[in-house]
Amino acid sequence: MASKWRKAKLALGLNLCYYVPSTSVEDDDLPPPLTPATESFSGAPLLSLPSPPTAGPGSAGTRRRLSKSSSIPSQKTCSICLVTMKPGDGHAIFTAECSHSFHFHCITSNVRHGNRLCPVCRAKWKEIPLQSSRKDPGPGKARSSNNPMMTVIGRLPTPHPNSYPLFQGTEPALFDDDEPLNQPEFATINKSADPSSSCNSIKTIDVRTYPEVPSVPRTKSCEDFTVLIQLKAASVTYASSKRPSLEHGWLPYVSQTSRTPVDLVTMLDISGSMAGTKLALLKRAMGFVIHNLSSNDRLSVVAFSSTAQRLFPLCCMTETGRHQALQAVNSLVANGGTNIAEGLRKGVKVLEDRREKNPVTSIMLLSDGQDTYTVNGSGGGNQAEPNYQSLLLRLSIPGKDGSGFRIPPVHTFGFGKDHDASSMHSISETSGGTFSFIETEAAIQDAFAQCIGGLLSVVVQQLQVGVEVFGPDLVLRSIKAGSHPSRMMADGRAGYIDVGDLYADEERDFLISVNIPKELSGNRTTPLLKVRCIFKDPLFTRGMVTLEGQEVTIKRPETVEEEEAVVSLEVDRQRNRLCAAEAMSQARAAAEDGDMAGAVSILKNCRKKLSGTVSAKHQDRLCIALDTELKEMQERMASKRLYESSGRAFVLSGLSSHSWQRATARGDSTDSSSIIHSYQTPSMVEMLTRSQASLLHSPTSTRTAQRLIQPR
Repeated sequence: MASKWRKAKLALGLNLCYYVPSTSVEDDDLPPPLTPATESFSGAPLLSLPSPPTAGPGSAGTRRRLSKSSSIPSQKTCSICLVTMKPGDGHAIFTAECSHSFHFHCITSNVRHGNRLCPVCRAKWKEIPLQSSRKDPGPGKARSSNNPMMTVIGRLPTPHPNSYPLFQGTEPALFDDDEPLNQPEFATINKSADPSSSCNSIKTIDVRTYPEVPSVPRTKSCEDFTVLIQLKAASVTYASSKRPSLEHGWLPYVSQTSRTPVDLVTMLDISGSMAGTKLALLKRAMGFVIHNLSSNDRLSVVAFSSTAQRLFPLCCMTETGRHQALQAVNSLVANGGTNIAEGLRKGVKVLEDRREKNPVTSIMLLSDGQDTYTVNGSGGGNQAEPNYQSLLLRLSIPGKDGSGFRIPPVHTFGFGKDHDASSMHSISETSGGTFSFIETEAAIQDAFAQCIGGLLSVVVQQLQVGVEVFGPDLVLRSIKAGSHPSRMMADGRAGYIDVGDLYADEERDFLISVNIPKELSGNRTTPLLKVRCIFKDPLFTRGMVTLEGQEVTIKRPETVEEEEAVVSLEVDRQRNRLCAAEAMSQARAAAEDGDMAGAVSILKNCRKKLSGTVSAKHQDRLCIALDTELKEMQERMASKRLYESSGRAFVLSGLSSHSWQRATARGDSTDSSSIIHSYQTPSMVEMLTRSQASLLHSPTSTRTAQRLIQPR
């Protein structure tokens, strides 16, 4: 039975169908405990195609199917470049002692980077293929593939003069080996534009204001009158209006006019718990990210388990850069513990030490488990819980003039039901990123797609909103800005909100409360406040721009008609959002104390309150979505076990989304049938469409990977 079990594990690793005799299993025949050899699927190549199974001695008689594979190609495929291998097509074929075959130039490239194991079954080779120092085949010499991304992987272009080895034996002390930026082609500088202009010629941000009610009787005073400030960033114009084609699993890159290039670092958990389908799907998701970056974007990948390793420096995603990145990700194998803190240190160091900088910088961090190390990186699980907030603050190096290194937004992704949702949320909240909960393994690529759909559409940076009241009798009472940092001057005359970057078509809504005195001077209107936006325009002027918003005034009649006393729908909608977010926070606190009944009661009361609002009466979409989300949270807080399994992560991802007003993944929330679409932008939807099309038409779909039966 042990021999049959070994063959079954190999079949699982290759995504094959394997049959075993239908016999009873005695205790002595139980499968052996998992060993590193069972990581064959974890180390399987990215997007690799299955090979046809060979019939074994046990193929006769009654058989049991362990996995339902789709159609299996009749031709052999190189598991590194994913191009069909055929004798006589101009490429040498190497067959290893473990019987797996590869293009000779593909496997020798793998060996040159220090890999001595079979990329498929992880068997250690005694005979190593070597190649002379001649150049690799140039572009176009490999067989073409119908799939554009397979073509990217399969072609082996002449090495770029600035190409880097995938794995370095010893990492440099300074990560200042980033590839130089390509000549900026993403925008044309408008030299005639005045950085301090009011930005009338280029409508980068639309600013609107909504008072709580349009009129207040002149004989009445209000101590807490609400004004909504609504911001919306400009739209992205695609150079090609062609919608994603479903002819190929991987779609052509859709270039955007005036897109801001990105420096992106992805930090990937490759601990032992990622072995199997998880790592295979992570590789596929990273392949999607790599394929959708342009030659002006730069990427670096940090993999962490018990320790952390930078797989390659920041390099431009040219054809050569993509090939190197795909090969590096493809070679990852899951093992070891989970040291998130060390991964953070190394990922931040990549950005801190770089010589050149793209305008947009971000980090994506994915983990599926609990951190088994402390922030100091020593000790095991018995040590104190890591304090990521303290770690991130220490990694920031503020300069005297404010020009020092600051941690960029870290967008965290909690994968599965065993990750540390509280820690992942803390990391994102401290850095200004978002926390996404990937409940089902199949949703990982969609979650990544939604994130990069936003990152690749930044149109506003370093946005700060200033609010100033009119007259000596008016003062600011409060600024409700969610997680965005805000402050008011001591005299209450002015306040500021640090918004940061905005994606194309993204909106931000902030509620400002002021007092309104009686109008005894006989004026028919009362000016309340004025709004000013200061931001960096990365597309046109590439400098700081000041945008003066309109003044907010209200009417002051003797009496107010009934219709003018109705609260603004826009203001009521944002009040509901803040009310729901507050209820989520309170329910979470109760659940953490073990009071599950109290947590459910808080959510129920909030739903009841929302049902009586103006928005609910108008069937407002956001109000309906909030009610559905709160109901889902109630169900996930029905018991402590259910809360710890998925409720905590679901609530925290919801809080992250509402407090930053930015889309996050919650379970299957990126799916088109989900009701949680409150903050998705057209760029995110576009990237999600591309991702879902690629999964539907991929040679080895996610569904096939999900059907694998893993030994317990």
